[in-house]
Formats: sequence, C-alpha cells, structure tokens
Amino acid sequence: MITAPVVRMLTERHKQWLEESLRMEEVVRDRDAMIAAMDPVLRNGRFIFCTTASEAVARACREAAIGMFVEAEGQSFLLPAERARALGFETDQEMCQITLNVHSALDGVGLTAAVATVLAACDIPCNMVAAYHHDHVFVPAASAPAALAALLDLQRAHA
Repeated sequence: MITAPVVRMLTERHKQWLEESLRMEEVVRDRDAMIAAMDPVLRNGRFIFCTTASEAVARACREAAIGMFVEAEGQSFLLPAERARALGFETDQEMCQITLNVHSALDGVGLTAAVATVLAACDIPCNMVAAYHHDHVFVPAASAPAALAALLDLQRAHA
C-alpha cells in the first residue's frame, strides 16, 4: 500500500522532473548560434581511446566506458585513463574532455567544422564525439588549456 508520505515524495520528484524538463534548452541548429552558445567546459579526468577484439576485455571495458563504438576491426572504447591502465591498454596518449554545453541539433551543420578548424589553426589535434545532447572534444592532455582558450575565443567572436 502506498502511504501519504510516499505519495508526497513521488509528487515532489515528479514536480522536480517537470521543472527540469521545462528548463531544458531548445535544440540549436543554426551554425553561428551553436558556436555563440557552445559554452565549452574542460571536464575533470583523463581518457584513453582503446580497442579490443576480445569479448572478455570488452565486457570489462563496458563497465567503465564513457563512450564506445563497434568497428569492423573490434570494439573501440573511451575509458578513464586509470581503468585503461588497469586493463593493460597503452596509455601514452591521454586525452582531456571539453564538453560543448550547447544542445546542438544532430542535424546541425558547422559546429564540428568550426571547432576542428580553430583547433587545427592552433596545431591541436581533436577527436569529436557527438552525443544526443552535446558534442565533446577530446584533445591531448598537454594541449587542453590552449584548446579551451581557443574555443572560448571562437565563442566570443560569434557572440
């Protein structure tokens, strides 16, 4: 039986969910608007791109992966560096994650190109990962501060 305190708790959680849903930003499709609103943030941690054809290793990777993709050559994972080390992967190419906090449309055109172009001009390699809500830029750890500065400059130029 559901008691009154449980109903109040469920009602409060539902209310919070509705309020958060209403606050969610609209999807942005326009190139200049996406760049102006990208709000890049350097996330904590370091990450490794790795791959395996072993199903046993892949199972262990899935538990910690922040991203994965199935390729013809095997399963690719994006793992926290410490987990990648523990699983025996080479970790000499540690990457940092910069999240672009604009809710960019999956069919939006130009954000990835603009980011890659400005970072290439600074001689900074980048690996873009598009997720449902945001795009994520992975750059070599040593280049992360310069990459963030370049992306903030790009955003300011489109404000």
